[in-house]
Amino acid sequence: RAATGMKVVFRVDASAQMGIGHFMRCLTLAEALRERGAQIRFVCREHTGNLIALLQQKAMPVTMLSAPAINDKASGEDYAAWLGVTQAEDAEQTILALDGDKPDCLVVDHYGLDVEWEQRLRPHVSKLMVIDDLANRCHNCDVLLDQNYSAEGEQRYAGLVPDTCKLLVGPRYALLRPEYAAYRRALRARDGKVRRVLVFFGGTDQQNLTGTALEALSHPESRHLEVDVVVGANNPHRDGIEQQVLRRPRTTLHGSRPHLADLMAQADLALGAGGATTWERMCLGLPSIVISIAENQRPASAALAEAELIYYAGHFSDIKTDGLTQLIKQQSHATEKLVELSTQNQLQVDGLGTLRLVEALYPSDINEIRLRPACKEDVILYYNWVNDPQVRKNAINTHHIPWI
Repeated sequence: RAATGMKVVFRVDASAQMGIGHFMRCLTLAEALRERGAQIRFVCREHTGNLIALLQQKAMPVTMLSAPAINDKASGEDYAAWLGVTQAEDAEQTILALDGDKPDCLVVDHYGLDVEWEQRLRPHVSKLMVIDDLANRCHNCDVLLDQNYSAEGEQRYAGLVPDTCKLLVGPRYALLRPEYAAYRRALRARDGKVRRVLVFFGGTDQQNLTGTALEALSHPESRHLEVDVVVGANNPHRDGIEQQVLRRPRTTLHGSRPHLADLMAQADLALGAGGATTWERMCLGLPSIVISIAENQRPASAALAEAELIYYAGHFSDIKTDGLTQLIKQQSHATEKLVELSTQNQLQVDGLGTLRLVEALYPSDINEIRLRPACKEDVILYYNWVNDPQVRKNAINTHHIPWI
């Protein structure tokens, strides 16, 4: 319990405009740190659509920053406006929220914050960690996590972080809840046959891609498929989606859930956005048709498609029902390809990213050894071990070992 007694503060927001992805991945990390003995506190602004009540339900201490007078209707890509105040004002309010207490680590996950904010907080924290995936601005931090898939790897942050910053890059650090690793261990072998489809486009889905997907799945050639539809609490299109579900046979509507691991394990194909749920689907080897719902999702989605790890249908503004209908039909019959996708997805994301990050922040005692029974899934774990960059660097054969 290396984190015992450590004080960790999270500065993160959720709103109808920015969605809930940043918040949920921080909550996942917070719960893992608390499990290891850390004392957790959140600092969140009261935006419309915030999830502060969820923190209170989980007995997570939270300091609320006042709601902004403007910006809840700011454009989707205007990240600075997401904050609702200036960085200087937010920094001052965050420092006041710390109430003179110097946490061992401050974790910040916000597209509207950068080096300006971080420099103001530096004297008030022992360690500063940033969660980012844009790589479009400078940071002053000790640790930076970017769980996105990118051919550039750590080079994305060259010149954007201090030389001493520890970079944790790639989906091997994906912040997944423990349920995903648990369902992965009991996962049935995927045979590439599509019987059940999962539809989930995030907690908000402003563009109503859920409705578009349901319309495509209502085509006569797809109506035989079982469909699970998940609609988040902040989805403004719920009433219309409910009507679509009633009209389509073999369709089940689900509300907000703590995780989607069970539904993903049951599904054979998913239609979803290019955000954090990408890593959840990959962990469970669930082949996916992905639609990017924000500009920042485009690069990772394109890179994953280039690596033949997902089917990238394109950006939401380019999606037409007819095209999506044909893509669903096409991929539903690509049996061998779906099996290969499932295998390759699981090689990329093993479900242990959260534990890996906790260990990076607060390493276990060097003398601590934990044992567990080996299982068939360990072949993937072993494969990842032997292909770890440090292992390959020190091996006689330094080349990447292919999956056979």
